[in-house]
Amino acid sequence: MTLPLLKVHTSQRYLATEDDRPFFWLGDTAWELFHRLSREEADVYLRDRATKKFTVIQAVVLAELDGLNTPNPAGHRPLIDNDPTKPNEPYFQDVDWIVNRAEELGLYIGMLPTWGDKWHKNGGIGPLVFTPENALIYGRFLGERYRHKPIIWILGGDKFVGDDEERRILEALAQGLREGDEGRHLITFHPTGQYSSAIYFHDADWLDLNMIQTGHTLHRDNYTSIAAEYNRTPIKPVLDGEPGYENIPHAFNGANPRLQAIHVRRFCYWALFSGACGHTYGCNDIWQMWKRGDPPIIAANLPWDEAIHLPGSGQMQHARALIESGPYFDRLPDPSLVEPPNMPAPDYVAACRAPDARYALAYFPSGKPAALRSFLLKGPRLDACWYDPRTGERRALPPVEVAPWQTTTFIPPDERDWVLVLESE
Repeated sequence: MTLPLLKVHTSQRYLATEDDRPFFWLGDTAWELFHRLSREEADVYLRDRATKKFTVIQAVVLAELDGLNTPNPAGHRPLIDNDPTKPNEPYFQDVDWIVNRAEELGLYIGMLPTWGDKWHKNGGIGPLVFTPENALIYGRFLGERYRHKPIIWILGGDKFVGDDEERRILEALAQGLREGDEGRHLITFHPTGQYSSAIYFHDADWLDLNMIQTGHTLHRDNYTSIAAEYNRTPIKPVLDGEPGYENIPHAFNGANPRLQAIHVRRFCYWALFSGACGHTYGCNDIWQMWKRGDPPIIAANLPWDEAIHLPGSGQMQHARALIESGPYFDRLPDPSLVEPPNMPAPDYVAACRAPDARYALAYFPSGKPAALRSFLLKGPRLDACWYDPRTGERRALPPVEVAPWQTTTFIPPDERDWVLVLESE
């Protein structure tokens, strides 16, 4: 399978294929994929994610967990003498295999050239190996090698941009990628928690879309962060590239409750209905590709090949199917559809609609009723149903009558989360 190139749609809000078909970013944070999995293991993981309708696998070439000095399962390290201008060919042949297998399965690789600890001072295991000069060469190498592959470049790697030298390293890396791939691939930036790529690089001509990381707590209001970037100018697409992970302890404390499928669903629908061009799922055990015998990071407790079956990952495809079933490139977030006062997280009701008001979606995250300003939608009657974000099934409701200044209160079927779908007859 040869996958099409991607671009920013003319709306500037969403992503599209080169022939203008919608591209929904449904990502998974497999940060240690290249570093910790063998080819056979990677095949198991990729086939699972393709079956679950993911579209983007986010993985790091120079990985976080001692990715320079601890070899991959084949015994290969990525750089000779930890020199970014001296890539180790056997390691990159392993990366090639994963990239090619992903393409066969219909998956793009959101490729981080390096984790941030290799360029950001005091930023982790490291070691620091980048300068602006060698970053340009390394970026050019990657761009040339993967010029014709289904890649989205993701710079950054969970770190602040601390000074001018670090900024110049990242800018040189972006320049090298652009020179190497001749501008064929999108580029974004993965920031540290509660930050956005826009803080550092919004006006950079190489930054095609903004990525935020909203972090790992039970009730993070990521809809607020998405809305802030959606309203920033000049307009660029935005997505939450690292929300709270399934099976991670709240606030990284192993004594706290762990995030469940309900939490990852909330982050997903809140983001999409607030204007995101897609969404990234994550799991604590999968980002690190944890196996029994490895040191557990952030209290990992499920081997990765068991964690791929956690329910949240399989439920993400229903969000994609719902968005792809309605108006796509002109979808508008519209919090005014919800009668004030809206409730804060975890009860916040997010809403979006078509510009002509013939179609609207509202996410009820906790089973609590809410009143919608149905008079803002195209009448005189609306077909209505509840969409189950766990299964993708629909439950029909009686038609909704639209009258001037009339609101309509909707009561979800039970205490779980539900999506309300309203369509003009």
